[in-house]
Parts: sequence; C-alpha cells; structure tokens
Amino acid sequence: MRRSRSSFSSLPLVLAACMIVDGCAASAHNSGFFGSTTPPRENILHYVSGGEPETLDPQIPNLQNEARICLALFDGLAEYDPKSNQAVPALAERWEVNKDSSEVTFHLRRDGRFSNGDPITARDFVYTIRRGLTPSVASRTASLAYPIKYAQAFNEGGVFLYDPKTQAFLLEKDFADEAVTNATPSLSSQPVESVAAEYPPIAEDKTPDADTSFHRLMHAPIRLVLPGSDKQRKAAIEANPKLKAVVDGKQFVPAKADDVGIEAVDDYTLRISLMQPAPYFISMMPHQFFRVIHQKTVEQFGNAWTDPSHIVTSGAFTLKEWKPYDRIVVVRDPHNWDAARVKLDQIVFYLLDSTQTIMSLYKAGELDATYNHTAPAAWLSVLRASKDFMDAPEAAIDYYNFNTTKGPTKDLRVRKALNMSIDKKALADWRQVRPLYGMVPTGMFAGYPETKGDQLDVEKAKHLLAEAGYADARGNFDPKKLEASEIELLTNSDGSNLPYAEFIQAQWKQNLGVTIPMRAMEAKTFFRAQAALDYKGVSRTGWSADYIDPYTFLSIFYTPTGTNGTGWYDPKYVQLLDEANRTLDGQQRYQLLARAEQLLLDAQPVIPLTVPTTRLMKKPYVKGMYPNPAGLYPWKLIYIERDQAKWDYAMPDMSK
Repeated sequence: MRRSRSSFSSLPLVLAACMIVDGCAASAHNSGFFGSTTPPRENILHYVSGGEPETLDPQIPNLQNEARICLALFDGLAEYDPKSNQAVPALAERWEVNKDSSEVTFHLRRDGRFSNGDPITARDFVYTIRRGLTPSVASRTASLAYPIKYAQAFNEGGVFLYDPKTQAFLLEKDFADEAVTNATPSLSSQPVESVAAEYPPIAEDKTPDADTSFHRLMHAPIRLVLPGSDKQRKAAIEANPKLKAVVDGKQFVPAKADDVGIEAVDDYTLRISLMQPAPYFISMMPHQFFRVIHQKTVEQFGNAWTDPSHIVTSGAFTLKEWKPYDRIVVVRDPHNWDAARVKLDQIVFYLLDSTQTIMSLYKAGELDATYNHTAPAAWLSVLRASKDFMDAPEAAIDYYNFNTTKGPTKDLRVRKALNMSIDKKALADWRQVRPLYGMVPTGMFAGYPETKGDQLDVEKAKHLLAEAGYADARGNFDPKKLEASEIELLTNSDGSNLPYAEFIQAQWKQNLGVTIPMRAMEAKTFFRAQAALDYKGVSRTGWSADYIDPYTFLSIFYTPTGTNGTGWYDPKYVQLLDEANRTLDGQQRYQLLARAEQLLLDAQPVIPLTVPTTRLMKKPYVKGMYPNPAGLYPWKLIYIERDQAKWDYAMPDMSK
C-alpha cells in the first residue's frame, strides 16, 4: 500500500532536532531509553498513525496511515501475525484450498459479531468484497481482489460475449492464442454502449442434471471478457482475427456483482473461486479491503456511514471520536469475538506527520509508540544507542513515478536519463538506508533473483536527452530545452517528503544542469492527482507490502489505473505475472516474476530509489508490537506491561 513517508525534516528542523538531541543525550545514555518510560495509569495506548486520513472506509484508501486505524476497527477472515505479517486465522477459523488451487473455502467462527451485536456471516463477506469492487465506490485497492473470478471484469466495466443462438457465452480458452486482452491496456469503467437487455438462460445451466447454483456457474469454463468501452472493444476485436470472424450476431452482456466468484454456501461457509491459481491469495486476507463491513449501515447512511454517530464496526475496537487533523479515538468492543484477549481499553491515534513534533511528544512521554520511519536520520547516532529504538528489515520501497502518457516523460529516453542521473548511493547514504535499483526490495524474499535497473551514468543520460530532442545546434544536450517542456516534480507536502524531493531536484541540477520545479500538495489531494495522472513529469511515492510476497510490488502495474499512477501498461508484463502465478514450483515462479520485473525496469515507468528499514520508537512497557516487515499490527494483541521485569526493549546497536 502507499506510504506517506515521514523520515526527514527540513534543514531548519534538522538543526533544531540536533540541538534537542544534544540536550537530551546524557539522559538517554544514562537511562538507556529515549525519554520517559513511565507507563500510563490506564490501559490506553497513545500512538501516532500519520497524517489526516481521507476516510475510515476500509475499502477506499491505500495509505498506511488509514490502514493502521482500519485494522483496529474492522476484522477479516485472517489477521496479520504480529512478527511476520503472515496471515493467521481470525473470523475464519480455518480454510482449505482445492487440488488445482482454483477455489478456497473459508469456515467462519460462529461467535463473530458487529459492534451493534449483529452476527457476522458469510453473506457479509460476499457483500463486502462485491461492494469494494463496485466501480462507483472507487476503491484504490480493488485490484487486490482481481484473482477472484470475474472481479476485474466487474470492477473495470467489462462485458461478456453472448451467443443467443447457442444460448451460451463465448469462452476465454477458445481465443487464448490470440491474447484478446492484449489489444487494450485495460478494461474500461465506461458504460457499455450495446447490451442485451434480456437473454435466455446460459447453456452451462441447462444440462439435465444441473441446478442453477452459483457453485455450478463458478465451475463452468471461464468466459471471454472484453472492454466495456466501445472504442477499446472494437480495438480488441480488430486485433483478434478469430474473434472478429464470429462476433456478428453476438450480444455484449455487462459483468455484474453477482458474477464475481464469491459465494455464501451457508451462514458460516464462504467459497471463493479464482480465475487461476494465486499462491499469495490467502496472505492478502488480512488487508483492510477484505475486512468485513455492516451492509445495513452502509446502505442507510451512504458516504456518511463512517461518522462516529453512525459507524458499525467489526474489529476489536469501535470508533469513539474523530477530531480532524488532531486525533482518532477507538475503544474496546465488548461484542468482538476475541474481546477476552483484548487488554487495551482505548487507543488514541494522533494525526501527525511532522517527525519533529512526533519525537518531541515521544520523548516527553505523551506518545507510547510511533509508526515506521519516524526516527529522523539526523537523530540516528543517538537513537541507535537507545533500548526503545526498533529497527528491522522492511518489505517496502521508496520510488518515484513517471507520467508515461504525456509530456517529456512519455519518451522512454527521457525517463531513462532522469533515472540514471540520480546518485542513489549518495541518496541512500544520506538516508542511512540501502539504494534500490529494481522494484522488489533486495534481501527480503529468500531465493528471489536480484534484478537491477540502470546505474548512475550522467554522460549516457545527457546523450539520451539530446537524442530525445533536447539538444543545441551542435547536437549536445541543452538543459534549457528540457526546462522549457514544463516538466515538474510533484510531491505531497509533509515534512518527510519535501527534503527528499529537494535532494532529487539537486541531483538533476548538479548532474544535468536542469532545474525541475517542484509542486507540493496535501496528501489527500496529491494521491488523487497522481491516480488521475494529473501531473507533468515525475511524482513521488512509496510502497509497503500488502502481503509478504514479491508480487505485492509487481502487481502495482497489473493495470494502468488504480494504484499504478504512471499510465504504463504492457500486456506481456501481465502475461508473465499470470504465468508466474500459475506456476506451483516456488523457485520457477520467482524466476518468472523476476523476468516481469526486468521488463518493467526496461520500460522505466518509475525511478527506484531506496529500501527503508522500520525505524520506529516504542516504550519498553508496550508489549506485542514488533518492527515487522509491513509495519502493521493486530492491535488486539498489544498491551501495557507495568512489571519492568517483563518489559520489551531492543539491544542497542553500537556498531553504527
């Protein structure tokens, strides 16, 4: 998911931070901790979650600051393991996968309850997932559900091709050799222009021994899916001679919510049918997109259903208070199935993104823990010697997007040049992290081949830019011509991102002589602009793993919309990803994923930059919180320990 990174402060704040650190260094050294270690009297956790959330609807946003809060308010089929972030049972007591990995059956516990006391059943999960895929909901994480049968078709406004003569839908396998979907970058969310209003029962439901059950439909061969947009659909048909020869007389039938392959077999059995094997599917179930919501509340209050006066939740906590740009308070829900294990009575999520403020509040004992990357680089020499500094490898990357659809960065040569004119080692040294040259963080997934993009090469960068038309009369690169193209660097404006963008900006000035202007936005506006490709050139971003598998990083570009933010799309890339996920041998799957990653790097829709580490602060009396790979926690397992003999703390790393 997107990260609103907060790892740096601006230069004046860094100087102020150093003064504060110098003043407290002696006390930190003497106690072994950074600031106060007095536990709160009440079972209340004071935590900083990041900036103001766009929404608490778990299916819409894709930022970590929103995810942290949603994970407290909503429960899922599975929960994150507190140390590994792997999926462990939650509302589903167990699950099973069929022999060809095309179907998963979840068995729900019978004591699941919403915060109003209503039982949680399999039908609630059917509603939740189908609702998240509904185009009008505008979920930015809907693509997580695309492995489910016809989920992508429904979410992107796709259509099936129906033959009224045979009373059957055309099947994907009959046109697979022509790769129908390769003719268009994605399905379109536009309405279908020509749809059969009524059509006879489909053939797969008319065999003598058949019933009309959803289960039988899901086991029928996969239907052919075409774009809903008339223009894109015509292009797909023209590109496929076999399809073009048979399309006359057929009807275009829009994919509906009922077509999505999720079924309530009974109140406590949920069956999900997949388009193809997805080895990572179970590991996605703790993600907030799949966390169950209360249908009646959503339908009654519409967009206002998450207001504190309306909201009905399903998690270990329910919403008590939301003061915009200040705090969100959640309280223990006695109706939750696992309430007996919940030791915190309340969590106060402070809505802060200034690392200066965060660290000052933490030192004073006003905060019990902070989220990832809140320990500023300028403070690390002191913080690394503290027992409450938590650091570990993280399944995350920092990178910048290119707008590949317009302007100078539509040209691959420009994208390549801007990438290879950044000294990523210098950037990483400044941040005290590792440089990144690919899209998958190195060293995180054992056995995954290391794939590297272009290294620093300023002369080659200038040559590419001259080739792209930014040259003087003698054919040499002319920086002024690139500046005249109105290229810009877009970033969100919290204190962590501006200095980062300034470093990149300075690299281009130093190495290319180009001044690329920077435009800053508030995070909520920024991510909407990025998703809409409403920027000229380059925009900052980052990604933390939604699940612990390399595919979480590569799937960002499975479609040109949603979380992509670049407009780049290549059907060959999608084919490689699909082939990888059909491959049951783990090492062979990794090889195919690495081939897809190399194709991505060759196309350069992004600038890989750095691989962060967790870098968070946690008081020793906070138990159950670990510096895990995704920076997400099962809040119900966290508690305040007042017995000092049982406190958690890190052994200071004095080698740095």
